[in-house]
Amino acid sequence: MQTALVTGADRGLGLSIAKQLAERGWLVWAGSYLSDWPELTELKALYGDTINIVKLDIASDDSVKQALETVKLHSAHLDMIIHNAGVSSRLNNRTIMESQDYDDMLRMYNVNAIGMLRVTNTFLPLMEAGKHKRLCIVSSEAGSISRSQREAWYGYCMSKAALNMGVKLLFNSLRLQGYTFRLFHPGWMKTYMSGQKNMNAELEPDDVAASALSYFLNPRISNETGDVEEDHLAMRDWKGNDWPW
Repeated sequence: MQTALVTGADRGLGLSIAKQLAERGWLVWAGSYLSDWPELTELKALYGDTINIVKLDIASDDSVKQALETVKLHSAHLDMIIHNAGVSSRLNNRTIMESQDYDDMLRMYNVNAIGMLRVTNTFLPLMEAGKHKRLCIVSSEAGSISRSQREAWYGYCMSKAALNMGVKLLFNSLRLQGYTFRLFHPGWMKTYMSGQKNMNAELEPDDVAASALSYFLNPRISNETGDVEEDHLAMRDWKGNDWPW
């Protein structure tokens, strides 16, 4: 049975991705950080053993290692990891003329950039045992250097740019070993990235999840030639457009 790990699956995009993977017949390990948030537990009640909840704080070495041991008790392999977990800050709009909270920036960097690497490194033995070997990473236009127009958001933008570089380094290392990559910009969604649900955003997580899985589960087709193109790393958005990054 095809098996996937989804980080940050408590709510928002991660929850929608876990649900839609289960509907497609995948066995899902749903990483949970918010133990008191009910939606993931409710989802498991609907889908039974197709969705398995695993405690997972991608900012913690110990938590990620413990999650691996939990998954190994029941699954001998992983075919796909969807790196969805991420955090933002209510302090993003502070300009360089204002005081900066560097501890808050380090928190974002630890989750948004290092968290992806921490999970990949730890779960790589299970990925090695899988057939699909696909790493999917939810990034952001905020990490694009050439398209950057903001005048603040230092911690968030820098953490996403670092995430993109981490993905590129993994691509350089693992592509020749049969791994394929999907780097994804989900757009402005109605999620809880800053702690409260942003109802001013444009996109519903269910709609973005459908777009993401269309990209994650299928061969990557070049928008320029129409050919399968796995040997070139690109960031693609929810509309299917490639982004400079």
